[in-house]
Amino acid sequence: MYWYEEEVKQLERAHRLDLENPGVIFYGSSSIRLWNSLEDDFDYMKVTNLGFGGATLAACVWFFERIMTDYKPKALVVYAGDNDLGDGRNPEEIFIFFQQLMVKVNQRFGILPCYFISLKPSITRWQMADQFRYTNNLIESEIIKLNSHWKFIDVFKKMLNKDGQPNPALYDHDGLHLSEEGYRLWASTVKEKLG
Repeated sequence: MYWYEEEVKQLERAHRLDLENPGVIFYGSSSIRLWNSLEDDFDYMKVTNLGFGGATLAACVWFFERIMTDYKPKALVVYAGDNDLGDGRNPEEIFIFFQQLMVKVNQRFGILPCYFISLKPSITRWQMADQFRYTNNLIESEIIKLNSHWKFIDVFKKMLNKDGQPNPALYDHDGLHLSEEGYRLWASTVKEKLG
């Protein structure tokens, strides 16, 4: 996990002023970190971006206590797991990381409204689409089964075109990260759940 150290230190420094009132914390991988329009997209509420580049769900669990120290959020939105699959981990491992994250969130924040954005389809990783679907299914089923304060936000289906392939307009030139249009879709989808 040492390769995330610099970015984690930056997060620790950058948001000290927001500890008492971070509003809704967005936490996870570069899909969160690169969400440059986040404050504009949610201009009706306070949001804090705690994404770090290349983060896996495993890294989000590993660094959770350090990054979340002293925060008092109104809600938590998480996106991670995409890179775990890209690194060769299997859906079951990612599911276990998700369960570990739920435990850490409960220990740290108690009953806090939490939202997990489904793993997105991407052009670059489309050959692994079935693994992405299976991982999403495991996590969504767990959230439904527990009937807890977590909610599942499905972006996977919304990011496909009529042919059932990833819609290229929603992606950056690398076929992995989101375009401005992709973030607009995410913003409207997340807003529906956040209310």
